[in-house]
Amino acid sequence: MLATPGPLPSAGVEDRWAFEVKQDGQRAMVYLPGDGTVLLRARSGTDITAAYPELLPLAGALGARSGVLDGEIVALDDQGRSDFERLQQRMGLVGSPAKAARMAGRVPARLLLFDVVHLDGRLLTGLPYAERRELLEGLGLAGPSWSTPAAITGHGAEAWEMARGAGLEGPIAERLTSRYEPGARSKNWVKIKVHRLADVVIGGWVPGRGRLTGLPGAVLVGERHDGLLDYAGSVGTGWSQTERTRLAALLQAAATDACPFAQVPPVTGARWVLPKLVGEVRYTSRTRAGRLRHPSWHRLRPDLASDDPT
Repeated sequence: MLATPGPLPSAGVEDRWAFEVKQDGQRAMVYLPGDGTVLLRARSGTDITAAYPELLPLAGALGARSGVLDGEIVALDDQGRSDFERLQQRMGLVGSPAKAARMAGRVPARLLLFDVVHLDGRLLTGLPYAERRELLEGLGLAGPSWSTPAAITGHGAEAWEMARGAGLEGPIAERLTSRYEPGARSKNWVKIKVHRLADVVIGGWVPGRGRLTGLPGAVLVGERHDGLLDYAGSVGTGWSQTERTRLAALLQAAATDACPFAQVPPVTGARWVLPKLVGEVRYTSRTRAGRLRHPSWHRLRPDLASDDPT
């Protein structure tokens, strides 16, 4: 079952929804046949058990009971937040058990369980979420590398504000009466992203293709630190056709042969511009290198100077 991006449920209906923290990791279905083994499968269906040896003791967590659980494998940063960049060091090690064991010591993974779809030979997908959640919590799944994070009913605005203040992606909401819909992107399971804003300087662009021929397909943006323009990422969404056409004219007028970034971005086909144009972009979080994650264009900021010393 997949979540659908959407807005926060309104205060008038929020008591019909449960809210959890959205985790940024690798989705996993956990199969516990009750025979002392465990099997982890990714969204693609790939067996990823060998990549996470620290989760093997989960095999005995239910004893002789059988179950299929839904969860997210994460790697936490120093503040206890899920960090997909850290987790990427663990992904793809299925065929290298020795390396997976070494990496488990350096970048430990944790399994966060949020649903149960099969238990003791009984398929639970037809039960409402509230009943499935009660069954999940009743299993008492808390171990050295796995846990069942809290879910609260109602208080959506508080959940959103908590996520924003903690620098998290946002809350995720599930309707209390919803069934589990395998393979579906359900409107009963909503991920509410916390968008942050940043003022950035445009230092280049990449031409679009097809209907965007002659227009910018994406702009390359940066932020100034100690007088240098550090590359912050590529922004390719958020414009209307009119806005994109207007921006194209501004970029053509600012064309230059010299890259304005402190280090040339690894972007094929980039065209450079004088770093005069300032824009505001929305983004969800940053990478450890300071790059913007999931950026989208918000607006030009002609009221702001680029602080270009030239």
